[in-house]
This record gives sequence, structure tokens and C-alpha cells, in this order.
Amino acid sequence: MFSDSSDSGIPRGLSRRRFVQGLAAGGAALGLGLWPKRSWALKGPGYANVLSGTEFDLAIGETPMDFTGRLRPAITVNGSLPAPILRWREGTTVNLRVSNVLPAGSIHGKQTSIHWHGIILPANMDGVPGLSYDGIDRGETYHYRFAVNQGGTYWYHSHSSFQEQAGLYGPLIIDPIAPEPFAYDRDYVVMLSDWTDLDPTALFSRLKKMAGYDNYYKRTVGDFLRDAKQDGLKATLADRRMWGQMRMTPTDLSDVNANTYTYLMNGTTALGNWTGLFRSGEKVRLRFINGSSMTYFDVRIPGLKLTVVASDGQYVHPVTVDEFRIAPAETYDVIVEPSGQDAFAIFAQDAGRTGYVSGTLAVREGLRAPVPSVDKRPLLTMQDMGMAHGGMDMSGGKGAEMSCGASMGMAGMDHGSEQEPASADPHAGHDMAASTPGADQADGGVTHPASETRNPLVDGQAMSVSSRLDDPGNGLRDNGRNVLSYSMLKSLFDDPDGRDPGREIQLHLTGHMEKFAWSFNGQKFSEAAPLRLNYGERLRIVLVNDTMMTHPIHLHGMWSDVEDDNGEFMVRKHTVDMPPGSRRSYRVRADALGHWAYHCHLLYHMEAGMMRTVQVGEGIA
Repeated sequence: MFSDSSDSGIPRGLSRRRFVQGLAAGGAALGLGLWPKRSWALKGPGYANVLSGTEFDLAIGETPMDFTGRLRPAITVNGSLPAPILRWREGTTVNLRVSNVLPAGSIHGKQTSIHWHGIILPANMDGVPGLSYDGIDRGETYHYRFAVNQGGTYWYHSHSSFQEQAGLYGPLIIDPIAPEPFAYDRDYVVMLSDWTDLDPTALFSRLKKMAGYDNYYKRTVGDFLRDAKQDGLKATLADRRMWGQMRMTPTDLSDVNANTYTYLMNGTTALGNWTGLFRSGEKVRLRFINGSSMTYFDVRIPGLKLTVVASDGQYVHPVTVDEFRIAPAETYDVIVEPSGQDAFAIFAQDAGRTGYVSGTLAVREGLRAPVPSVDKRPLLTMQDMGMAHGGMDMSGGKGAEMSCGASMGMAGMDHGSEQEPASADPHAGHDMAASTPGADQADGGVTHPASETRNPLVDGQAMSVSSRLDDPGNGLRDNGRNVLSYSMLKSLFDDPDGRDPGREIQLHLTGHMEKFAWSFNGQKFSEAAPLRLNYGERLRIVLVNDTMMTHPIHLHGMWSDVEDDNGEFMVRKHTVDMPPGSRRSYRVRADALGHWAYHCHLLYHMEAGMMRTVQVGEGIA
């Protein structure tokens, strides 16, 4: 049974004071519910939170927000967090006048920007200061103008310092010209994000000094004694020694988690209970957008099947699951058919199982469905870390799960060396013309760029990798639910280009956990030459994750056509997630002249150096 929040609808374990505080916090931001298609709800204190058409005026300013009981300055667009939903139509030309009205002395700086994530447009409209343009100074207005040549679910956010973390992000919905290949009765955006009361610059500084600050769940002496009794002293000592060599613990699942973050759904906390309405038997489209800075969310709606119909704005063959993991910057469109009860919980827990955010699908306002408990915290295994030496799980069986069977080379790495990294290829990657998928790993091994060798910014190398396309991820395997994996995603269309790649470029994702240093090929953004592409060429980019973390990689201005294990086109995306010890490849058509950003979409990883410039031009590669 479900009840009105004015009665016994307060979730178990929450005091009335905290519940009321959550309602107040929810009221500080806009509800983003969308009513039946072609008719979108306009909710908000005196202004519409859905802006549609071709002419837009957006003011980036600073607004006090309270999500935790403490008032903090947020970066907002037209006073809204998240920023207003922008609704465009394919085939039109949009004009967006973006004004910087940040106050003098703002902790978030004096310059700002907006990047239109996943949108194909001219380089000078992409919104990356230092590459696309100079940014937008305080008191200035920048006029974005470009043709809209795609449809689907996308989002927009700042590309200036840490402003995305401070609230500058919003949904972007593009109505396609052609009829969509699925039907629905209602349409809602569900935007997930993470909020911190800390100045994001201070949070970054803390990560550089104490990368494991949020890891509250390190194993204790009691855990050692229990493991020794269960697995034997020798195996337990070997396990602890291996983790010690990596300078990690099996509980180190994320850099920042709910010990620092408050998770938001459409700009409100779980206490605020964002609600989307339905009538029994209707088909409801939910457009999930992960606008967080550092958080992977695992999403499910207990009691409902989720039919995934689009990924990163592109149609896929419908696949029905119980749960999916969404990386930062990814979007998934799902169809649900609620019936049989008055309310269903939309539940999104972080991958580290430290917290969650929830909302409700309901037949009327004020209802709550039971919110499930956060799943048991998973433990990383050597396989999860891309470090299963000799194909053996060195974790002593604790939290063991089938994974990639990769290995990580530690020998020969001088972690204390302060010598400069070896010089890199002038194209900032392995350029392997005429190679094929897997050609460099016939025996399960990979080659590494010279710039990784004896590099003080690199604490490990993957020596044997796989795509892990059929792996839903740590904490999701064998959990009793049908969980989405990349291998289930198949675009509704064939390879849009049709040509075989003319050459292959391999890039390694590298890092050092203790130093919180992140890079491509062991080279920070400030040290690396651009990755040069010939205009019009079709090439293959191969990514190898040498780190012990998962990274969502985003290429601006061009599509990433992900390949399956046979090198065949599988699914088109704008953000490709890369688990530890994985090797994934995708085809790119270099059809966008100019300089483009290419980076990890974990904000603090990008700011720490995991970013490159991609230069597309005539005869430059």
C-alpha cells in the first residue's frame, strides 16, 4: 500500500525534520516532468523550465541552493538547477544567446561556457574554451548558431573549470523529423547528478592530497582474521600483499562517493521525491541522463521491466532488462508500462553502494513507493582491476566475480622515479595503419607506448585485455536481475559510413592512484601533442585501459561507432565507457574540421590530465 506524504509516507529511517528539509530542497530546483508527448509540463517559481523553439536567451549566474541544510552558491542557467530543458527540432537552425552574469568575486570564476554534449556542429560552436573559442567573460554574451541535424536525448554543460560540478548542466531534447520507431504516451526527463557543498576546487585539491579520502570501508584486522580462517593464512597474506603493491584496497570503488556527495534526480534529493505521473496501462518514456561529475549510477524500477530504445540519442534494437548502469555523460531512453499499483520507485544507487537517489512514478502527486535498500557493497577482485595474474583470482575468493581475465604488469615500473616520461609518437598515439582488431594482442597481450615506461605518472600496465562488452560491471553480475551490458546494444541502422577503417590509432588510459594523476599514454594534456586526423578519413580508435578505474571517454564533434569482438559495427555512441583492463575499439569518420576535445568525462580525471586535442584538417596526419 502507498500513502500520501502527509500521512505515513515518510520513508523508513528518516526523521520528520530531515523529510521536511528534503521537501524544501526539492522545491529549490525545478521539477522536470514532461506530460504526454508534444505537451510538456512547465513547472517552476515564475518561469518555464522547458524552453522550446529556435530562439533562446540563457543567463549563467549564481544562485544560492540548499540540498543538505546548508546554503551554498550554485551555477545556474536562468536561475535553474538543473538548467532548463531545451527542446529543439531536427532540421531547424537554433540561435542561443548565452550571457555571463556571474557576480564579481564568485568562487566559480569570471569566465563560463556551454558545451552541447553529443551534438554534431561546427568547431567554433562546441563551447570548449581554449579550443573552440575563448569562453564567455563576465558581462559578455556569446551567440551560438548552428543547424540541428540529429534527434534524440542529449544534454549540455559547462566546460569551464569545475562549473559542471557546481550545477551548470541541463537536458537537451531534439524532436526528430522522421517518426520514432516506438510509441509512448508520456515523456519524462530523469536527470541524475551529484552535488557537493564543498568548493569543487577544494575537492580537487583534496583528491590530489588524499585520493582515498572517501574510502571509509577499508578492511580491518577483523576482516583479515575472518579471511585467514576461511581461505587460509597463505592465500590471505598473498591477497593483502598484492593489494599493497597496487596501493589500493578492494573497497576503492570510486574517487568520490556519498560520503561527500548528495545525489540528485532532476535537481531534488530523494527526500524531495521527484514524481512523474501516469495512468495505468500507459507507455511512459523515461529519458535518463547522467549529468554527474564523478558518479556511476545503477538504475532500476522495482516491479517494472525497462525496455531500452535509445543510447546516447541513437535508436537501438529494443532490449528489455531489469537494471542498467549509466556512466557519467551517457543517456538511455527506456519505455516502461506501469500498472497493477499506484506508485513505483525510480531507484538509482551509486556503483560503490554508498548512497542513492530515488523518485516516483505515481498515479497522483504525494505518493511514494517503497524504496529498496542499497545493495551489499561489492569488493573489487584482481580480475575487476585488470590484474588477474596468470588467469587466477588472487583475492582469495572474497567478492570474486567472473571478469576480463586481464593481467597488470607491475615489474619494471619505477614508481619512485622522477625522470621525465619518454618522448611520444608525434601523433600522440600508436598509429598502426592496416592493422585489424586484436592484431596487437594475438596472444592476449598488448603493446604499450614508450611514454608509459618508467613514468612516475603511471602505476601499472594491462598486459592481457578483453573488450568486456558482455560484462555489466562489478556489483551487477549474478545479482538475480537481468542487467544491461554493452553487447546487448545494437543500433537500428547499419554502419553509417560503410568504409573499412584506413588506419588504427591506439591510446592507453593511464594513471597513478596515489598521485591522482590521469592521462593518455602517460602524458598529461599540457604535455601532449594533438591527435591529428585527415579530414574525411575513416579510422579506428582503440582504447586500452591500463588503470584500475573505469573511465567514460567522450570525443567531441564526431560519432564513436563501437565495434563488437569481431570488429563489426555494433552501436553508435558519443561516450564510450572503459572498464579496467579492457580494450574497446570504435570507428570514427573525421568529418568535422577544427580542434576538438577528447577526454575522460569524470570531471576531476579530465582536470587532472586525461584529455587530448583532436585536430581534423586536410592532409595533416
